[in-house]
Amino acid sequence: MRTMDTPTGAYERFRHWAATLLTHQRANDAEVYQFSTIGALLEGVYDGDVTVAEILSHGDFGLGTFNHLDGEMVILDGVCYRLRADGSASRAAPTDRSPFAAVTRFHNDLEIAIHGRTTRTELTAAIDRQITSPNLIYAVRITGRFAELHTRTVMAQKPPYPPLTQATEEQAETVFTDVTGTVVGFRTPDFEQGISVAGYHLHFLNADRTGGGHILDFTLERGEVAISGASQLHLSLPTSGDFLDARLSGADIADRIDKAEGPRGERT
Repeated sequence: MRTMDTPTGAYERFRHWAATLLTHQRANDAEVYQFSTIGALLEGVYDGDVTVAEILSHGDFGLGTFNHLDGEMVILDGVCYRLRADGSASRAAPTDRSPFAAVTRFHNDLEIAIHGRTTRTELTAAIDRQITSPNLIYAVRITGRFAELHTRTVMAQKPPYPPLTQATEEQAETVFTDVTGTVVGFRTPDFEQGISVAGYHLHFLNADRTGGGHILDFTLERGEVAISGASQLHLSLPTSGDFLDARLSGADIADRIDKAEGPRGERT
């Protein structure tokens, strides 16, 4: 004979189901989904097939670039922005395409309050002291007021494309002073150099979401740092175009990344 559920039994089964669902969802969230590699960008692979809409289906926080290197990418709160060489920012269209992007679903694992003037080197060192392991991936969000923030944005390129180190020689640089906004980026393990940018790869978007760029340096006046850890990397590689014939290895890859993207900063 079938027994009827009691209210207590039904409630406990619901709690178990909800806890299992949340655990599964959290496990899925602890992933960085990346399209192509930084090594491909170094070799001038500036055209991709992945759209902004597809990128956003895999996360609400991240960075990258757009086809032809026409602007830096910031993904914040589920919205994708294009940061152009003149320092301006605007929403990207869902149909815009990217040759490189990394995205995750941001969840706060760790928060650090910054109450006094702090340089980029001091801040990254503070983060390094707090993270669980340098061998995992961390999404980094820094929100606050910056005394000064130095950015660059590469100019849009035309075929035949030059390598990234050459393209960045013509980059437009902007200095923001006394500005509020958000730094969006990742801290990636050293062993991922060439797949991603090892160390800190950071972009900036101001509070009005009208300006920003790829960060070269900054001094934070005060603010909050939030860290979202990830133990999984999903790498989606192009199956057509220039990627298939690109030379994606070389002993000097770390030096070329530092020249194109800026120094990784000091480790602690």
